[in-house]
Amino acid sequence: MSHKLLQSTAVTAGNTLLSRIAGLVRDILLASLMGASTNVSADAFYMAFRIPNFFRRIFGEGAFSQAFVPVYTEYHSQRSEQELRQFTAQMLGVFGGLLLLITIAGVLGAPWLVRVIAYGYTSDPEKFALTVTILRITFPYLMFISLVAMAAGILNSHRRFAAAAFTPVLLNLCLIAAALWLAPRMGQPALALGWGVLVAGVIQLLFQFPFLLRLRMLVWPSFRGGVGVVRVFRQMGPAIFGSSVSQINIVVNSILASFLVTGSVTWLYYSDRLVQLPFGVFGIALATVILPGLSQEHAEKSEKNFSDMLDWALRWVALIMVPATVGLAVLAEPIVATLFQHGNFNATDVVMTGRAVIAFAIGLVGLVLVKVLAPGFYARHDTATPARVAAAAFLANIVLSIGLVFPLKHVGLALAISLSAYLNAVALFVILRRRNIYRPGPGWAAVIARIVVASAIMGVVLSYGKGEVAAWLNAALWDRVFRLTLWIGIGIGVYFVSVLILGMRPAHLRWQEVQRS
Repeated sequence: MSHKLLQSTAVTAGNTLLSRIAGLVRDILLASLMGASTNVSADAFYMAFRIPNFFRRIFGEGAFSQAFVPVYTEYHSQRSEQELRQFTAQMLGVFGGLLLLITIAGVLGAPWLVRVIAYGYTSDPEKFALTVTILRITFPYLMFISLVAMAAGILNSHRRFAAAAFTPVLLNLCLIAAALWLAPRMGQPALALGWGVLVAGVIQLLFQFPFLLRLRMLVWPSFRGGVGVVRVFRQMGPAIFGSSVSQINIVVNSILASFLVTGSVTWLYYSDRLVQLPFGVFGIALATVILPGLSQEHAEKSEKNFSDMLDWALRWVALIMVPATVGLAVLAEPIVATLFQHGNFNATDVVMTGRAVIAFAIGLVGLVLVKVLAPGFYARHDTATPARVAAAAFLANIVLSIGLVFPLKHVGLALAISLSAYLNAVALFVILRRRNIYRPGPGWAAVIARIVVASAIMGVVLSYGKGEVAAWLNAALWDRVFRLTLWIGIGIGVYFVSVLILGMRPAHLRWQEVQRS
C-alpha cells in the first residue's frame, strides 16, 4: 500500500513540479518586465491577483475540497453510481450559484476590497486605481478555478491525480503568453497579465471536461440541493478558516506590507513563490494523495491503517522537507539572483527578497505538517478542530506580525507566518495523539536524528560552497546558473549519502496495510 501511495504522490509531485517550473519561468519573465522597487504596476498586479487567489483557496482547493472530498469518497464507496451522480449535480448547482454571486459582488465591490486588503495604497492614487482595475478583471478567475477544484476533488477521489496536478501549468502558460504577446500591445503589462489570469481560468476548467467524461461524472447542475450538499456546506463552515489560515495570514501581512516602502509586497510575493516550490511539489502533493486514502480508511473503519498512513506521510515530510528548509535558507540569495536579477529587478531587490526567503524557509516544515495533519481531521468529517487551532495560530500571527514588522520590516512579516505555522502544526499533532487517532510507529527518534545530522552536514557544505553574495550579484547569468545547479546537486548528493551512512534505509519509510476482513 505504501508503494501505491508513493507512486501516486510521485505522479502528483511530478506534474506539480512541471507547474512550478513553468511558474518560475513566468516569475522570471515578470520580474524582468516589471521589477519591484521602482515600479508601482508590479505591486498593483500582485496585490490584485492575491485577492481572488485568497478567496480561491477558501472556496476552491481549501475549505471546499477538505469538506467535499470525504463526503464524495463516502458516496463513491457506499452508494450507487446514480446517487453519486445526483449528489455531484446538486453540488455543482449550489456551489456554482454561490460562486457566481460572490464573483459579482467582488467585481462591483473591488474598490472597497482594495481599501480593506491594501489600505496603504490609498495614499498613492495611481497604484490604488490600477489595483482596482486589475482586480475587476481577475476576480472572475475565482469562479472558474473553484469549479476546477471541485473537478480535481472528483478525479482525486477516483485516484486520477495527474490531470488535476497538471492543470496549474495552464495558468502559467497563459501568463507567459500575456507577458510576451499582449503586454507589448496594451502598453500596460499589469493589465495584460490580468486578462491572462481570466483566460487561464476558463481554459483550466475546460481542460477538466474530458477526464470527468471518462468517469461519467460530467453532469448538468441541479439546484435542488440534498443531504450530501448540506453535509458539505456544514463542514465547510469551520473549514473556511481552518484550511485557509496561512492565506489569511498572508493577507494580514499584505495589509501591513502596503504601508512599507514600494517593493515590499513584491519582495514578499517572490520569496513566497520560491518557498512554494518545495511546499507545492511535495507538501501539497502528499496532502492531496492522503486525503482520499484517509477518507476511505475512515469510511471502512480501519483505524490502524488510518494511523499508519499518517505515520508514513510524516516520515516522508521529515525526510524531504528538513533538508529542503536548510538548502533553501543557505542558498536563498544565490537562488534569487540567478532566477530574478534581470531587467528591472535589481541588486537591492535580490537582497531584500533573499532575506524574506530565509524567513519563509524557516517555516517550511511547519507549513507542510499542517497540510498533512489537517486531513487527519477532515477525513473524519471533523472540520471544527482544525478551525479552532487555526484561530489560535491566526491570532498569534497578528501579534507576531505587529511585533516583528517594526524592527525587521517585510522580513518580520515572513517570519511571523513561519512561527505561526509551527504553532498550528504542533497543536494539530498533540490533539491527534491525545485522541489516539495517530499512534507513531517505531524508530522515530533514530529517523529524526539521522535526518537532522545529514541536513546539518549538507548545510555546512553549501555554506562553504556558495561564497560571498556579491560574487553572485556581479556574475554573468550562465555562470550563476552553472554554479547554482552544481551546488544544488552537490547538496542533494551530500544529504542522501549522509543519511545512508548514518543508517537510514527504505524500510524506515514503509508501512504494510492491515488487510480488511
